[in-house]
Amino acid sequence: MDKDIKDLPTEADDAKNMTQEQRDLVVGKVYRRIMEIESRLLPMGLHTIGVPPTAEEAIATLVNIAGIDRPEDDIKSLPRLIAESLGRDIEQLYRSANAGTLEDVALLQKVTEANRAAVRSLVGKSTNFDGRVREQNAFMKQFNGFVDLLMGGSAMKKALMDAGFDNVPEEALAPLQGYLEFCLLQIVANNEVSGMLSALEGRFITPGPGGDPIRNPDVLPTGKNMHGLDPQSIPTMAAVDVALTVANRLLERMKQDSGAYPQSIAFTLWGTDNIKTYGESLAQVLMLLGVRPVPDSLGRVNKLELIPLEELGRPRVDVVVTCSGVFRDLFINQMNLLDRACKMAAEADEPLEMNYVRAHALEQAKEFKISLRDAATRVFSNAAGSYSANVGLTLENGGWEDEKQLQDQFLNRKGYAFNADKPGQMDLQTDLFKASLKTVDLTFQNLDSSEISLTDVSHYYDSDPTKVVSTLRDDKKKPASFIADTTTANAQVRTLAETVRLDARTKLLNPKFYEGMLNSGYEGAREITKRLKNTMGWSATSGEVDNFIYEDANETFIKDPAMRQRLLDTNPNAFRDMVTTFLEANGRGYWDTSDENLELLQELYQEVEDRIEGV
Repeated sequence: MDKDIKDLPTEADDAKNMTQEQRDLVVGKVYRRIMEIESRLLPMGLHTIGVPPTAEEAIATLVNIAGIDRPEDDIKSLPRLIAESLGRDIEQLYRSANAGTLEDVALLQKVTEANRAAVRSLVGKSTNFDGRVREQNAFMKQFNGFVDLLMGGSAMKKALMDAGFDNVPEEALAPLQGYLEFCLLQIVANNEVSGMLSALEGRFITPGPGGDPIRNPDVLPTGKNMHGLDPQSIPTMAAVDVALTVANRLLERMKQDSGAYPQSIAFTLWGTDNIKTYGESLAQVLMLLGVRPVPDSLGRVNKLELIPLEELGRPRVDVVVTCSGVFRDLFINQMNLLDRACKMAAEADEPLEMNYVRAHALEQAKEFKISLRDAATRVFSNAAGSYSANVGLTLENGGWEDEKQLQDQFLNRKGYAFNADKPGQMDLQTDLFKASLKTVDLTFQNLDSSEISLTDVSHYYDSDPTKVVSTLRDDKKKPASFIADTTTANAQVRTLAETVRLDARTKLLNPKFYEGMLNSGYEGAREITKRLKNTMGWSATSGEVDNFIYEDANETFIKDPAMRQRLLDTNPNAFRDMVTTFLEANGRGYWDTSDENLELLQELYQEVEDRIEGV
């Protein structure tokens, strides 16, 4: 259960003594969490090349595209247009609903449902049973299923009126309507097989950007020759605006939970994520430091300036940055910017209680007998040519002795310092890395795409330093852990535990998810097991996985005879790995369960082992 819900009164006597306002807050926060789970996008099985989306999948994609502002194209999101018709600001509505204000939670749900209805109405319906999308001609696509005709803005207007929003002007809907019509054609275009055949024949393939199709629909249609971006152009000013919102929400949440701003944050930067977001997480680091990137006339970012403390309105937060190997390779200029920003903040002659970067750098300069500038080194990564902390690989192999082995591996592989004053070299500075991490109050990462979340891949926990920091701190206190979710217009900052719970409820424990994966066959079954294994990875590196996740997963996949037989028949190797993961989670103290469950798991392990060996 999420912290802000768990801490509310639940006992009968407490409930009787609650005021109506307190009851509304309880209902509002629970309602908001249910809404988040219900509206979260998830993959319905594995993607198959050349198979277009179903009508419902295409509509779901359009609904999420319609929910994001496109200021570069002068297009307002549909939720914003609806809110403005009521005299409300959508950002204020998001904040109020996130806080659990029941009236605004209900209004936001009504806005969400109206958004869905309006987008669905944009597309007419037929009754053909197939439900797949096919190409009709070069200029128009039609659904050979639920949808066969674009109805236009009048249908959207009528749907909004039917939902109780009469005052959204039709002329304001026109730009969004045209954009959604374009996006629909891109979603259903079937270019993948032709693109693959062209590649195999060595012919030209139209280039296009990669990334998340919700955030940037220009990546559609799929089947193009993907390219990234100009590294010198990030972070863009749009990315800085989003980063400022996330940084402020993070600091507000931390201050609300602990009563004070964090002095130091351990931050993980990923290469592909910064490509997709044009440098949002990079900009978050700069915002926390209180440093503003200044682009030149061509949009290249090579200059920085300190934001005055009077304008900042809070202390400068120290940030220990761990970069992935891909980020190191792609964004060497940005690593230079980050190092310069840290040193600029450390060298600012400001009160130490308002500049934690300077305060910590002065302490480390004294401890290691080095200059203040060298002591302000805060950007770390792998050695040249090396990638990952390999914590995920170690966990997958199962041969690790204890968590200290994982932590030492992280420190030794990620302890190479980047110094803009010494271009071309990265030296192993484990002691400085440890000294910087031991002051950390909070660990932080970003989720920026609905396609990949915390348990979809091992990378996120592979670079999670939560327990590393806990071991290094003098008081051995585990730092707070937060995740920013910018996959929707309503950017969220959640605790790591909240995010793991949300991920489990919407994927691993969600029948829509695991049934879709099982329908994909052998590889789909392996994907289910992989998410369970990655969940255990978070237990090892952070300790932020609730017992109920393992218990419910065991109930779903192991205790149900029909389900475990399906898994066994579909992919016996994946089923064996699943059973092994459950047993390992219990053996390492991450899952507390009954002896009956353990006995069943041990019997199943022997059974599947015999089947694989042909006994």
